[in-house]
Amino acid sequence: MIINERDNRDKQALEVANLMMTAARTAPKGRGYDLLEVGLVKGDKIKELAKQMESMEYRGGTYSFERDSKNILQAQCVVIIGIREKQLALNCGHCGSITCGSRPEGVPCAMNAIDVGVAIGSACAAAADLRVDTRVLYSAGLAAQKLGYLPDTTLMMAIPISISSKNPFFDRQG
Repeated sequence: MIINERDNRDKQALEVANLMMTAARTAPKGRGYDLLEVGLVKGDKIKELAKQMESMEYRGGTYSFERDSKNILQAQCVVIIGIREKQLALNCGHCGSITCGSRPEGVPCAMNAIDVGVAIGSACAAAADLRVDTRVLYSAGLAAQKLGYLPDTTLMMAIPISISSKNPFFDRQG
């Protein structure tokens, strides 16, 4: 039996995505609270995500949503990472408020944002260790958040995964 690598790319991408999700889950978290939600988008849900991104295109002169929507269609799958909002009662001031209790509604807890960032870094490092191409897309993350892919989460980011001869997420137009 001979298995051609080209015939296994979807399976390989899913294996990488599972390792990335494990890396995100096990990343350090503020005060030890695990508020992360991590998921995987594949198949027709990628097309739905791209369509949502196109509908969000014009955002104050930024035209990256349409460009990024074309990009994720080149991915075998997309890892999404978000967080269930919770103030950590540190009164750290990083959100701009003196205390957690005085933080205005709608302003994210900085520690929650940091947790998402650390999880993203861990997930991307796992992919990089396997020499697999990724890119963090705020646009796809926001679209996934609006579609409710990970219910009750905020600060969602997306990481498309491509197993191809050239990384489609760099050298982009626009």
